[in-house]
Amino acid sequence: MTLAAGNSKAGIDVSMPSVARMYDWLLGGVENYAADRTECERLLQIAPSSKILARNNRAFLQRVVRILAQDYGIRQFIDHGSGLPTQDNVHQIAQRIDPQARVVYIDNDPSVLAHGRAALEENDNTVVLNADMRHTDRILRHPEVQNLIDFTQPVAALFVSVLHCLPDQDRPEELVRRVSGHLAPGSFLVVCQLVSHRAEVRDRVTELMQVATHGHWGRVREEHEVRAYLDGLDILDPGLVDVTQWRPDSEVVARPQHQEWVEWGGVARL
Repeated sequence: MTLAAGNSKAGIDVSMPSVARMYDWLLGGVENYAADRTECERLLQIAPSSKILARNNRAFLQRVVRILAQDYGIRQFIDHGSGLPTQDNVHQIAQRIDPQARVVYIDNDPSVLAHGRAALEENDNTVVLNADMRHTDRILRHPEVQNLIDFTQPVAALFVSVLHCLPDQDRPEELVRRVSGHLAPGSFLVVCQLVSHRAEVRDRVTELMQVATHGHWGRVREEHEVRAYLDGLDILDPGLVDVTQWRPDSEVVARPQHQEWVEWGGVARL
């Protein structure tokens, strides 16, 4: 395992909420601080289903990695905005199927980088890259990435519950297209983000997160906006859906009583 680019502990400000640490708290993790928990409690007042949504989204990530590795033979994964390491991370799932599977984790949150180094220290087929996921060319041409990923072979590029962190001016749909332009035929794009049919939820959550993260946030969007990320591509069955409906392992899925918002997306093949 390599941690590319610098001191992972520099710049950690525990007084300011981190999206990655808030997500960790929603998943029941312990790598979070009082500021993160306070904002999560405020979030739950707007969207009480947020804890279940986080768990269902994590299950989708684990399911889609397993299916791409097991059923489609994918052995290379690039995880954009990977977040804090938890149980059953991308490399663990893929490497249970093939120990030689290779994974690049990309994040610029100092907390993620610090914990990533500790969690992945013994794994030679993973890289945690300290980078802004918007810098596609810089990332994909980074020596650590070039040494690990063979771009003449299929790759799965993951954008799981991260594109809502990008504001409109950063054009998340163009980011997805830029990455896809570097990938070989037979590669996959995995995309989902927070969406809501309710304008009040979209506006209140967006405002909360903008303030909490000092502007390091984008927007809760609508389904048609996520659909545009994968426009013109071959979408795998069952299409773009609430991620709980994407090839579930069981008909029994934890569902909130009130769905203020959902993670919505799917998988496209190049």
